[in-house]
Amino acid sequence: MSNLDKIEELQNILKEDASNFQARRQLAVLLLDSGFPEEALQHFLYLAKIFPSDSGIFYNLGIVYEKLKNFDKAEYFYLKAIETAPEEMDAYYNLGLVYTEKKEFDKAIECFDKVLQTDSDDSNSYFNLGICYLKKGDNTNALMNFQKTADLNEEDIYAQFYIGNILKDIGDYEGATKKFYKVLELSPEYSWAYYNLAVIDYENGNFDDAIKKLNKTIELNPKDIDAYEIYSKLLAKSGNLTEAADVIQTAIQNCGENGDLYYIQAQIAKKNNDSATYSAAMNNSLANHQTLSVNPKLVKLEYDKFLAENPQ
Repeated sequence: MSNLDKIEELQNILKEDASNFQARRQLAVLLLDSGFPEEALQHFLYLAKIFPSDSGIFYNLGIVYEKLKNFDKAEYFYLKAIETAPEEMDAYYNLGLVYTEKKEFDKAIECFDKVLQTDSDDSNSYFNLGICYLKKGDNTNALMNFQKTADLNEEDIYAQFYIGNILKDIGDYEGATKKFYKVLELSPEYSWAYYNLAVIDYENGNFDDAIKKLNKTIELNPKDIDAYEIYSKLLAKSGNLTEAADVIQTAIQNCGENGDLYYIQAQIAKKNNDSATYSAAMNNSLANHQTLSVNPKLVKLEYDKFLAENPQ
């Protein structure tokens, strides 16, 4: 019997006997598992009134509200579940995820630490601790927890990736490279690993290798704006202005209008003495200022200076 058939069967049971709480609980859980959180919510709220000390109902209400992105209510019901059954670690873990979403990282850390007091081999808690410390800007503790995750589960590509990213950021290119290749060993189509390897090649002056990896990045993810940006800048730096212009035009076609892409296009056109493209690109970059990393006022000053020096 499919989930939808089972849902229909349970709904029919409740039509005949609304007080069949076992059927209502089964229906609520099935609706939640089948991707119908709003429908599940009504049944769990009904059950919570009937069974005000049932930690499982509170826990599931936390899940429902978490799926609905109502993190305040999710927090409330996970705390109710913990109050009712403090030995249940699943509620602590999910509460940690909610605090992470709310950017209350210290509270999240407390939750994941609580889980690890019961199960010191819970790699997921170590991973989420890594995320919290990373968000707090504490790379040392982030690296330590991601490494514990990888020690417990070597095939966790996200832990391996974050380790690589942190090592790259602190200048350990050799260690980062090993981690990114480990990611590709586990997931050969992980485009961000290729991108970061390209960045390392770029920083080390290995432009040919960087280009190969950027091509692979774009092949796997044609909407990777960062890859197009560094690719076009690399080509322009090497004097390949026509190729650089082609790359940035492809980026605009694939990624849509973007202030940064137009600004790079303008700089390439300027180097190529293409005043018409430069002017159009500068106007477009200002029109898309919400995606412009450079201060729009500085872009306008640059463009005004160009117009003053090149009157129509």
